[in-house]
Formats: sequence, C-alpha cells, structure tokens
Amino acid sequence: MHDLTSLPHTDPSSIYDSRDQLYATDMLIAALAGLDFFSWLQKKPATVVEIASEYGFHARPVDVMTTLFVAMELLRRNGDVLELTERAREHLVASSPWFLGPYFPKLADRPIARDLIEILRSGQPANFASRKNEADWHRAMETESFAEEFTAAMDCRGVWLGPALAKRLDLRGRRRLLDIAGGSGVYACALVAHVAGLEAAVLEKPPVDRISARAIAKRGFSSKVRVVAGDMLNDPLPRGYDVHLFSNVLHDWDEPVVRELLRASAEAIAPGGVVIVHDAFLKAAKDGPLAIAAYSVLLMHVTQGRCYSVAEMASWLRDAGFDAPSEVPSGAGRSALVARRS
Repeated sequence: MHDLTSLPHTDPSSIYDSRDQLYATDMLIAALAGLDFFSWLQKKPATVVEIASEYGFHARPVDVMTTLFVAMELLRRNGDVLELTERAREHLVASSPWFLGPYFPKLADRPIARDLIEILRSGQPANFASRKNEADWHRAMETESFAEEFTAAMDCRGVWLGPALAKRLDLRGRRRLLDIAGGSGVYACALVAHVAGLEAAVLEKPPVDRISARAIAKRGFSSKVRVVAGDMLNDPLPRGYDVHLFSNVLHDWDEPVVRELLRASAEAIAPGGVVIVHDAFLKAAKDGPLAIAAYSVLLMHVTQGRCYSVAEMASWLRDAGFDAPSEVPSGAGRSALVARRS
C-alpha cells in the first residue's frame, strides 16, 4: 500500500477542481434557461430570503446558487441584498442586445440542471449523480455496494489530502484521536503515521464500518487505528479522546445538524482536547474562492449540506464551546479549522 508519509511531486489541485466544479455550469444553465433569474433580479435586487420567497424555493440552495454567482462576478452583495454586476446586466438579462441565453443548452438537455431546479424547490438532495435507480447519497450509503464505491472515491482523494494535512498539523502530545464518519480511515492512518504516540479510532455506521476495517488492515494500521461502530447522528460520541476529526463531513449536512455535531463533540471530548474541522471553506465574505463556491453546488445536489464560510464555522465552534479556531491549509483549496475546547 501507499506510504502515507509521502506526497506527490506534482500538485493535482487542478484535476480535483475539474471534478469538484462539474455542476457549476449546470447551476448557471438552470438559472438562465430555467428561471430567467438574472432578468428578474435586474428588476428587483433581493436578499436570499426574498429570492426564496418569490420563487417558492428553500434558502439553503438559493444561498449556494447566489454564492456561486457572486464568486463568478455575476452578482455582488450590498449588505444582504444581491444585485447584478455590469457583466451580468449586459450578457445574462434577456432584454440586453448582448444576451447570451440562446448560446447555452436547453434545460431539457441537461438532467443535472433540471435536478438543481427541483432541489431549489424541495430543499432535498437528488438521486446520487442523477441515477434513475439510485437513492440520494445518505440513503444509498446504507447499501454495501454503493458504500464501497463512494468510500473508494473518497479514499483516493484522501491519499493526498490526508498526508498534506498531517504534515501541517501540530498534534504533539496528543494521544487518542476519534475520526468521526471517517470513511476508509485514510485520514486517521495518515495522522497516526505522522504523529508519534498517537492512536486513533474511526467512527462509522454499518456497512461502512466493515469497509473501514478492511481498508485499515490493508494499509497495515490495524494495531494503531481501530473501528468503532456507531451513528454520529443518533448515538452519543464515544468519550476518552483528546482529538476529534471531522474531515469532509460537516459539508454534508445543513446548519442545524452541523451545530448539533459540534455540540456533541464539545460534550464528549477530553478537557483541553481539540476538534479539527477539515473541509473546503468559503472566504468570510462568501465571495469565493470560485472553486469552492462551485464545489458547493455539487454538494447541494448530492447532500443536505453545502460549503460553509470560515466565519460561519468559527461562529458555530464558539457557540458549541470551543475557542476561536486557527486555520491550517492542506491541499486542493481545503484547510482545517483547529479549535481547543474552552
């Protein structure tokens, strides 16, 4: 198996971006061809709440959509009010002589774009990758075949991101790490490989717990990384750990669930322990980076969550009982917010 203390000679971030930004163009097509959104907003600049009310949409997907358009420099924020930039007024408003609407595909030709409009209406994720015979991601993960497929996809990403994070974190003196919803355990293995004296456990619910155990054993880490079967959404988090890791987990859930998971972490972690939230974060003003705003559209399609800003997550960590976090970069635009239990 691959040595988790090494990194590649080249940076694969642009390849990651190709996958992460897959659905961003479909979001633009949905707004342009399906909603004529820019023509409407030209007449009536509005907040996320007002847009959701006008169209009968849910606020979470509207926030994702408009954050993407801010990052694309098609919208700008005036306080909470969203208004068109000159670029959008010239090229995305139907009455403009430079309107580019006809240049884009019809909504009927783009299944993902059609799904995105339905998600705006329902607030719920679509079937995974718009597969007709597949459930949404959360329910699909309860089947072994899909869980194997998805966990393998996240594992190959973690082979780079795990060591990239581990090389930058300072966990000296820490002894026991709980990798919450840790999938294949690649992040726990990477951290154990880099931090002397550190042991870890991966918390996963069936059937992923069995997949985790096999992957950890294949990497040769079974003596230092074990698997604990449990459901983070319904069971108390196990106690006795001085580090909690949420790696690419909280972005799968809406704000109330994120807040509850952080509260559960604060309640279960040892005094003086730290929580690590490793994720793709938007800037505090939610005006980029564009790659992360685009990735948030993919998450909106697949999960019940989105990408959160550094400011949002820092606020929720403080509310849960953690100190103000520090930010540690990893790779592919990701970073970790590290916060000590108050």
